[in-house]
Amino acid sequence: MKKTLTVGVVAVFALALLFVSTPSHAAKKVLLKLPVWFGTHLTGLGSTPKWLAEHVNKASGGSVQIKIYEPGKLVPAKAILESVSKGQVNSGWSTPGYNTGVLGTKAAIFSAVPFGPDAPEFIAWVNYGGGRQLWQKMYDDAGYNVHAIPCSIISPETSGWFSKPINKPSDLKGLRMRFFGLGALVMQKLGVSTSLLSSKEIFPALEKGAIDATEFSMPAIDKLLGFHKILKHNYYPGWHQPATMFDLLINGDTWKGMSSSQQELLEMGCKAAMLDGLALGEAIQFPHMQAAAEKGVTNHYWSEEMLRAFKTKWDEVVAEESKKDPEFAVYYNQLQSFRANYKVWNEWAYMPRPGTKRTQY
Repeated sequence: MKKTLTVGVVAVFALALLFVSTPSHAAKKVLLKLPVWFGTHLTGLGSTPKWLAEHVNKASGGSVQIKIYEPGKLVPAKAILESVSKGQVNSGWSTPGYNTGVLGTKAAIFSAVPFGPDAPEFIAWVNYGGGRQLWQKMYDDAGYNVHAIPCSIISPETSGWFSKPINKPSDLKGLRMRFFGLGALVMQKLGVSTSLLSSKEIFPALEKGAIDATEFSMPAIDKLLGFHKILKHNYYPGWHQPATMFDLLINGDTWKGMSSSQQELLEMGCKAAMLDGLALGEAIQFPHMQAAAEKGVTNHYWSEEMLRAFKTKWDEVVAEESKKDPEFAVYYNQLQSFRANYKVWNEWAYMPRPGTKRTQY
């Protein structure tokens, strides 16, 4: 039966791709010029839009073509959202968490949530728990003329590179640290001065002493940026980013001008890209953890005291941001409602960690 289902699924996708590429159904060709936030050399992070472009370009039969532009080559990375909305470029690759300055902190809920969902749960909420609708609503309500497609996800990041061990919350006080998203608000409550530097800016800032510590991504990606050459203490788990999502932004008028088959190809392509990026990221991390250790890096797991401190401050951030922005509360509460139900399924269906107690219902 499984073999029959597999053959059937393959046949359906083959027919869908044939429909896109058959001349009798040919629509006006679309070239998406796609500036990306991260360099495509960053395997598992920046490489996903490149993977998407390669496969959509082949599958579309020429109907849809995606051309990648490395960071800063077409428009500044920080201007991607505005540029796509205004039609200065017809597409862009980013994550809402980099646009909190114009969208508010609620945007970061669609990127990564401290102590929030891991990758499978996040994907479930976005696709089947109402997250996708809120994601688009956020852009619409802010007046941006974009169609957003969730298009990539990565698993937990490490939560910080430091020059010395961090044994208690007070050890963080006074540090200057590159930090992303909602987690930065937590670190600020613990006395850390945070800044959001691009991947290219972090190593020079560390070399010059402009910052003392940093977080960025997973071990395979951090290795490419050379953090291990300066900082020798790397901390896990990624409490601030248990999973991180990214979106393909398409100018609203461009999207409306595309045929339904072209639109569907991009929607399917993004789901495939999300799966590929997640699988790749999960597969390649351990060798880089090991290599870092061989170069003098100590991999630490945060103590219970530190994790409690982070969680306590995160709860304070949620209360404060919900008070400042009612929509933050709406978005976060919907996510939490989904998580409350998912928690029961997760506890009953999956092998528990030692000491885990099941929720009764």
